[in-house]
Amino acid sequence: MRSGNLQAIAVACLALMTGGQNPCLAQQASAKVALQQAGGSTPNPAQSASSAGLPAAPQPNFTHPLFLRSSAIDYSKLANYFLHPLAPYTSRTVDMPRLGNTPLLKDLLKDGKIYLSLSDAVTLAIENNTDIAIARYNLDIADTDLLRARAGSSLRGVSTGIVNNTLGGSTSTISTGGGPGGTSSGSGGSGTGSSGLVLSTNGAGPTPEPLDPALTGMLQVERANTPESTEVLNGTNFLNQNTNQFNFGYTQGFLPGTALTATFNNERIASNSQKTLYSPLLQSYFQARLQQHLLQGFSARLNGRFIVQAKNDRQITDSSFRQQLLYTINQVENIYWALVSAWEDEQSKERALNQSKQLASDNRKQLEVGTLARLDVMNADSQVASDQQALITAQNNLEYQQLLMKQALARDLEDPDLSGASVIPTDRVSLEATTEEQMPLEALIHQAYANSPEAEQGVLTIKNDEITLKALKNGLLPTVDIYGFYSANALGGTQNPALNCGSSSGLVVACPAGTVTNTGYGGTVGNLFNGTGPDKAVGISATIPIRNRTAQADQVRSQLEYRQAQLRLQQIYTQIRIQVINGRYALANDRAQVQSALSAQQYAAESLDAEKERFKIGDSATADVLQAERALAIAEDNLISANAAYARDRAALYQASASTLDHYGISLVAATTGALPQPPVIPSLANSVEQRPSAP
Repeated sequence: MRSGNLQAIAVACLALMTGGQNPCLAQQASAKVALQQAGGSTPNPAQSASSAGLPAAPQPNFTHPLFLRSSAIDYSKLANYFLHPLAPYTSRTVDMPRLGNTPLLKDLLKDGKIYLSLSDAVTLAIENNTDIAIARYNLDIADTDLLRARAGSSLRGVSTGIVNNTLGGSTSTISTGGGPGGTSSGSGGSGTGSSGLVLSTNGAGPTPEPLDPALTGMLQVERANTPESTEVLNGTNFLNQNTNQFNFGYTQGFLPGTALTATFNNERIASNSQKTLYSPLLQSYFQARLQQHLLQGFSARLNGRFIVQAKNDRQITDSSFRQQLLYTINQVENIYWALVSAWEDEQSKERALNQSKQLASDNRKQLEVGTLARLDVMNADSQVASDQQALITAQNNLEYQQLLMKQALARDLEDPDLSGASVIPTDRVSLEATTEEQMPLEALIHQAYANSPEAEQGVLTIKNDEITLKALKNGLLPTVDIYGFYSANALGGTQNPALNCGSSSGLVVACPAGTVTNTGYGGTVGNLFNGTGPDKAVGISATIPIRNRTAQADQVRSQLEYRQAQLRLQQIYTQIRIQVINGRYALANDRAQVQSALSAQQYAAESLDAEKERFKIGDSATADVLQAERALAIAEDNLISANAAYARDRAALYQASASTLDHYGISLVAATTGALPQPPVIPSLANSVEQRPSAP
């Protein structure tokens, strides 16, 4: 399909979904203002992508104008060679991760119980949750890739998928996964196919020259005693040579595709040969060679692409960490509301058991005085047994939900005080209308478009793909290099004392002093640069692949992957729209369900009281009372479920619109370090009857 057709179809689809309106105009302005206030420039990778055929899509607000870091160390720079010459050759040790719990967890423990608010739960998750802690390391790992790129090396990549090894709290997100570092498929990494790892063309293309200079050296001392087959050559039966070599080299690459090589070799040879002019002989060699790519591998933009990609990947990692926070906080909220439901269910089952026990006791008293049949007593006893079984089930479920809550908020569950403590949730959801419920639906969708970390990652991924497209297009060209070098050889040394000036074979005549001009090492090196023995050349070399099939395959594959990325971004916006609309409808339904369940519970409670009064005066039977009790239990269960569904769906709508951090007042920079300056303020909550005891 032609790119123009693809673009037209995508634009038409988006226009259909948005009612013909462009949802990005207002969000672009707000994004620019936010970044300018933060002191950064407004990145706009979507513009370049759109010009290449990206469907018209909203401009996302980027996570942060500066890179987030979990530590004070900037791993993208590390040691400065000129300030600390030995630092680049010294290994670094990363501190052990904290495996214990933060003090807040101990502070919440009172009399063997953890009185937990939702704000405390979110704070503890940011401090202790291992999914978030694992994702934090990706920020520094991305910095190391940027350091490699600045040296001219290829990128190793960063895991940007979601880590979801926390049990419980199932949630709905656009992309999830699991494993150390986020092994789910993410914007910054590759996927997995049926036969194993599938590599993408990201990072392919001509290999840049190494930008870090390298100095080489070789020192060698050699002593050789070689038997000679004839005396004619050297005038001796054994040729003794003492050779000392001192060789040095320097190499460095430059962004335009230039390679500089300098070689400086030195030899000192002492020999008993009668035929050599010098002993010791000083021999020096120097060459400076400059090579420049003309076609493949040419231009600073091409050879600096890894630096740009590493910065994009670093920003993708920042966005992925924000996505991890949104995911895990939503997961913790779901666990919290499941704990609230389990706690209220256990209390409801306990009240039902007490009511059935009271009715059974009253029935026995009436049986003893002969005013009630034995069958009514058996009916009441059967209800007691059923309520006992329901209470045991509720208690087991409560213990399990408490365990899930603790494993989501603690790193060390071996602490005996913590492992044996029960968790009491102190917050309940209220039906106070949220901002998302009051906003116009289209405005809410556009807000989700702008705040979505998935959309942000999709745009940055497309920008990286565009860089790869240009690199692989250049990779189709033949390799044509122009080069030039200057080199020189120089000899020197001291006249050989064994030098034979005899005119005939077998005649040994010592050469008089001054026969050979003595030249010291300084003079020898000087002769390298005074034109005594120069060697200069310029040339051009070419390598032309006859069929070039590998480059063709990679170039076409990069185009196909680019088109996939465009459709994936469009799919992300479609999913966001559906999730927001579905979440908005679900929240409206949940509110109505809670109100209906509350009315039904109140009616069932009053009906039970009335039925008990009629039973006391003999105007009702045991079966009627038991039926009223069961109706009340069912109504309470429905109310508990409705409240939990409303709380979960409200948190899910926050996550779908990517507004959780804003609603709760959570600083992304502070969450990166794992220490919030102040606890989150979570709106629309009500306090439970059981509150945290005051400190003595």
